[in-house]
Amino acid sequence: MESPKDDVQPLKDLTTSHITPNTILANCRGPNPRLNFILERLVSHLHDFARETCLNTREWTAGIDFLTEEFILLSEILGLSLLVDSIAHPRPPPATEGSVLGPFHTQDHPPLSAGDSLSHDPQGGPCLVLCSISDTQGTPIPDVEIDIWETDSSGHYDVQYESGGTNGRGVMHSDQDGKFWFKGIVPVSYPVPNDGPVGKLLALLGRHPWRPAHMHFWLRKEGWDGLVTALYISSDPHITSDAVFGVKSSLCITPRPASPSEQQAYNTDEETKVIQYDFVLVGEEDARNLRNEKNKEAMARLGKGHWKLDEESLPVMELD
Repeated sequence: MESPKDDVQPLKDLTTSHITPNTILANCRGPNPRLNFILERLVSHLHDFARETCLNTREWTAGIDFLTEEFILLSEILGLSLLVDSIAHPRPPPATEGSVLGPFHTQDHPPLSAGDSLSHDPQGGPCLVLCSISDTQGTPIPDVEIDIWETDSSGHYDVQYESGGTNGRGVMHSDQDGKFWFKGIVPVSYPVPNDGPVGKLLALLGRHPWRPAHMHFWLRKEGWDGLVTALYISSDPHITSDAVFGVKSSLCITPRPASPSEQQAYNTDEETKVIQYDFVLVGEEDARNLRNEKNKEAMARLGKGHWKLDEESLPVMELD
């Protein structure tokens, strides 16, 4: 079999000074300019990290073993998941801020109608969730798809049980006034999985593995920038030290007792706590324009000369 013609520029001697430019040269000449740009930046930062820390083989091997086991969770405890969401989905005030998706979202949420119960946990404190969805001008947005999920009263998601079954999750749509409501349980705090490499790393860093009590939401509708977020209980003892950096002050809420009129209107009792929140979405075009502006600012700070923004407002390398 005849080997393919090698039209790549000859590599220099692979010394510590030449490894980086050689790697970039070999990996960043493909037909996809966005991939070329990502690899050029990734290789540059990874190699600088290795040089600055004088990384040794034992440490690198430990890092490789670590990454192959729990990379998603590692991304969260290092704040990378939230950073990527913030970069990809910039939102102007008064739009609702995003938060981390987390590893417990699934694609099989059962459908819910207004007033249905999200949770079947009899041990959980009853909770009534009253929400609205509007644009930045206050106009209600109807027929938004909302994925919702939370733990049971012991701090476990349904997918963490071997018995299977769906509990604490569902999908519903906003009505013509942009409103939706359902019943669940008052969220509780819980630790992220900490019996593996990430747990050991947290212990070495002197950090706890706990997440403050919260409830997840994923709002989607064509023409609107999708919103992955969560509402956090402001009184939770871990509200200022979330293990995965998901908390933002605008997402902190305080459940209140249901009023007599609410108890009657929503068929609840005086033991029920109410979570009330108004979500604000941004149109896709507005989000794209803001992302374009911020990406241009980022490239200017980087000082890169051979770059441009593609049709998705993402920086790419210009091919020679």
